[in-house]
Amino acid sequence: MHGEEEDVFDSVTWESASAPYDVDYTAKQTGPGFKQSTAGVEEPHGPHDPKWEGYLITIVKDPLKELPETKDAYVSYLVSAKTNLPIFSSQTSSVRRRFQDFVFLRDHLVKDFPACVVPVLPDKHRLEYITGDRFSPEFMERRRLELHRFLQRIARHPMLQRSTLLRAFLESTEWHVYMHQHLAHPPGPEPTPGLIDNISDTLLNAFARVRKPDERFLEMRESVDKFEDGLVLSERLWNRIRGRTNDLTTDYHDLAVAVQGLGFLESGITDPLNHFSNTLLEFSALLRHKTQTSTDPFLVHLHSLLAYSHANRAVLKLRDQKQLDFEELSDYLSGVTLERDRLSAIISGHAGSSGLGLSAYLKDKVDAIRGADDDRSRVEKMRKLDIKIKELQDAVTTAHETSDAFSDETLREQKVFQYTKEAEMKEMLSNLADGEIEFYQSAIDEWDRIIPIIQRIRVDV
Repeated sequence: MHGEEEDVFDSVTWESASAPYDVDYTAKQTGPGFKQSTAGVEEPHGPHDPKWEGYLITIVKDPLKELPETKDAYVSYLVSAKTNLPIFSSQTSSVRRRFQDFVFLRDHLVKDFPACVVPVLPDKHRLEYITGDRFSPEFMERRRLELHRFLQRIARHPMLQRSTLLRAFLESTEWHVYMHQHLAHPPGPEPTPGLIDNISDTLLNAFARVRKPDERFLEMRESVDKFEDGLVLSERLWNRIRGRTNDLTTDYHDLAVAVQGLGFLESGITDPLNHFSNTLLEFSALLRHKTQTSTDPFLVHLHSLLAYSHANRAVLKLRDQKQLDFEELSDYLSGVTLERDRLSAIISGHAGSSGLGLSAYLKDKVDAIRGADDDRSRVEKMRKLDIKIKELQDAVTTAHETSDAFSDETLREQKVFQYTKEAEMKEMLSNLADGEIEFYQSAIDEWDRIIPIIQRIRVDV
């Protein structure tokens, strides 16, 4: 068990495509991560600072093909967890879950925690599902790594890590029973369409914009835009590098074959040329290995981080929608109140439709034609408007409270996303750097071995 003052995530070795599954939870290791607050650790003091109640470490490993040789075959993954969160019944757990279970977890976390940035899952509609290669070791390992990263992001989240749904996902031996229970009895009351929903559905459209934008969220959106632009550019450049590296891999292989052919022609230096050809083949293999173990995982992680940022953008957009609901409802209330005041003025004889605008004048004329311009009909209409105003006032108050609460939660959520982003950037770039160092060190060793052999070639002058 970790000490109370330990940086929990800094004592975890995060997995890469070539890393072993097993993690030594007790060994003091260094690695990318961020601090999750536990008892005895100094807590942040800001009102929008996230608060962790403990740590949760998850690992997805050992993909296994279930029901082989049948049309219902699928892949299950061993999900292991270690935690000190009080919501869990045990400090360690291990269960097997399939991809559809991860989908259920994600979909319902989004519903249960609309203000949280819930990470996305890898797309299921891939070519492998069409060609039948979804049971290949390469595909299962790539999928395992993506699911591991998905669950890791949830485990790092101070609110999502304490959800009862996640606890059941990690612990329950009757997960399918729990899924049905969760569908039948979701946490919290089911939202029922009310006045605010009916009005906002009518008023809002895809082109509506917040009229009084909050500078804090404008800065956040601008930061997200720049971050995603950087990721897209990096992904494009590294794909280009990957393509050139593949070309070099092929070229070095072809060069090795050519040098080997020269060895058959030059009988005096056949052996050194064969050694040189073997070095070229080894270098070509090193390039291929670097692509598979360093470049490809980097690109996958880069794309995953971009999708995670899109989920963060969706939360910012939803916050704008909450503010827009409040603004539109406030305008609607003002319009209804103005109509009620107009009718009151007409009944009291203090004013008519003149001076109230063309729309009010036309409305009076239409009412006169319909025979609805007498005081009795106006009084009845005012009564209905008073009821509507009361409903709208309640709806505006609710919308305002919802908007403020959602804004506060979004501010906390952005800090959580920032922590996660920094941890993953450190992990991603560290793995890339380690892969490059390993490649160049191995390449130096290969070329160092061939130099003495080349130098032994005697050249008669």
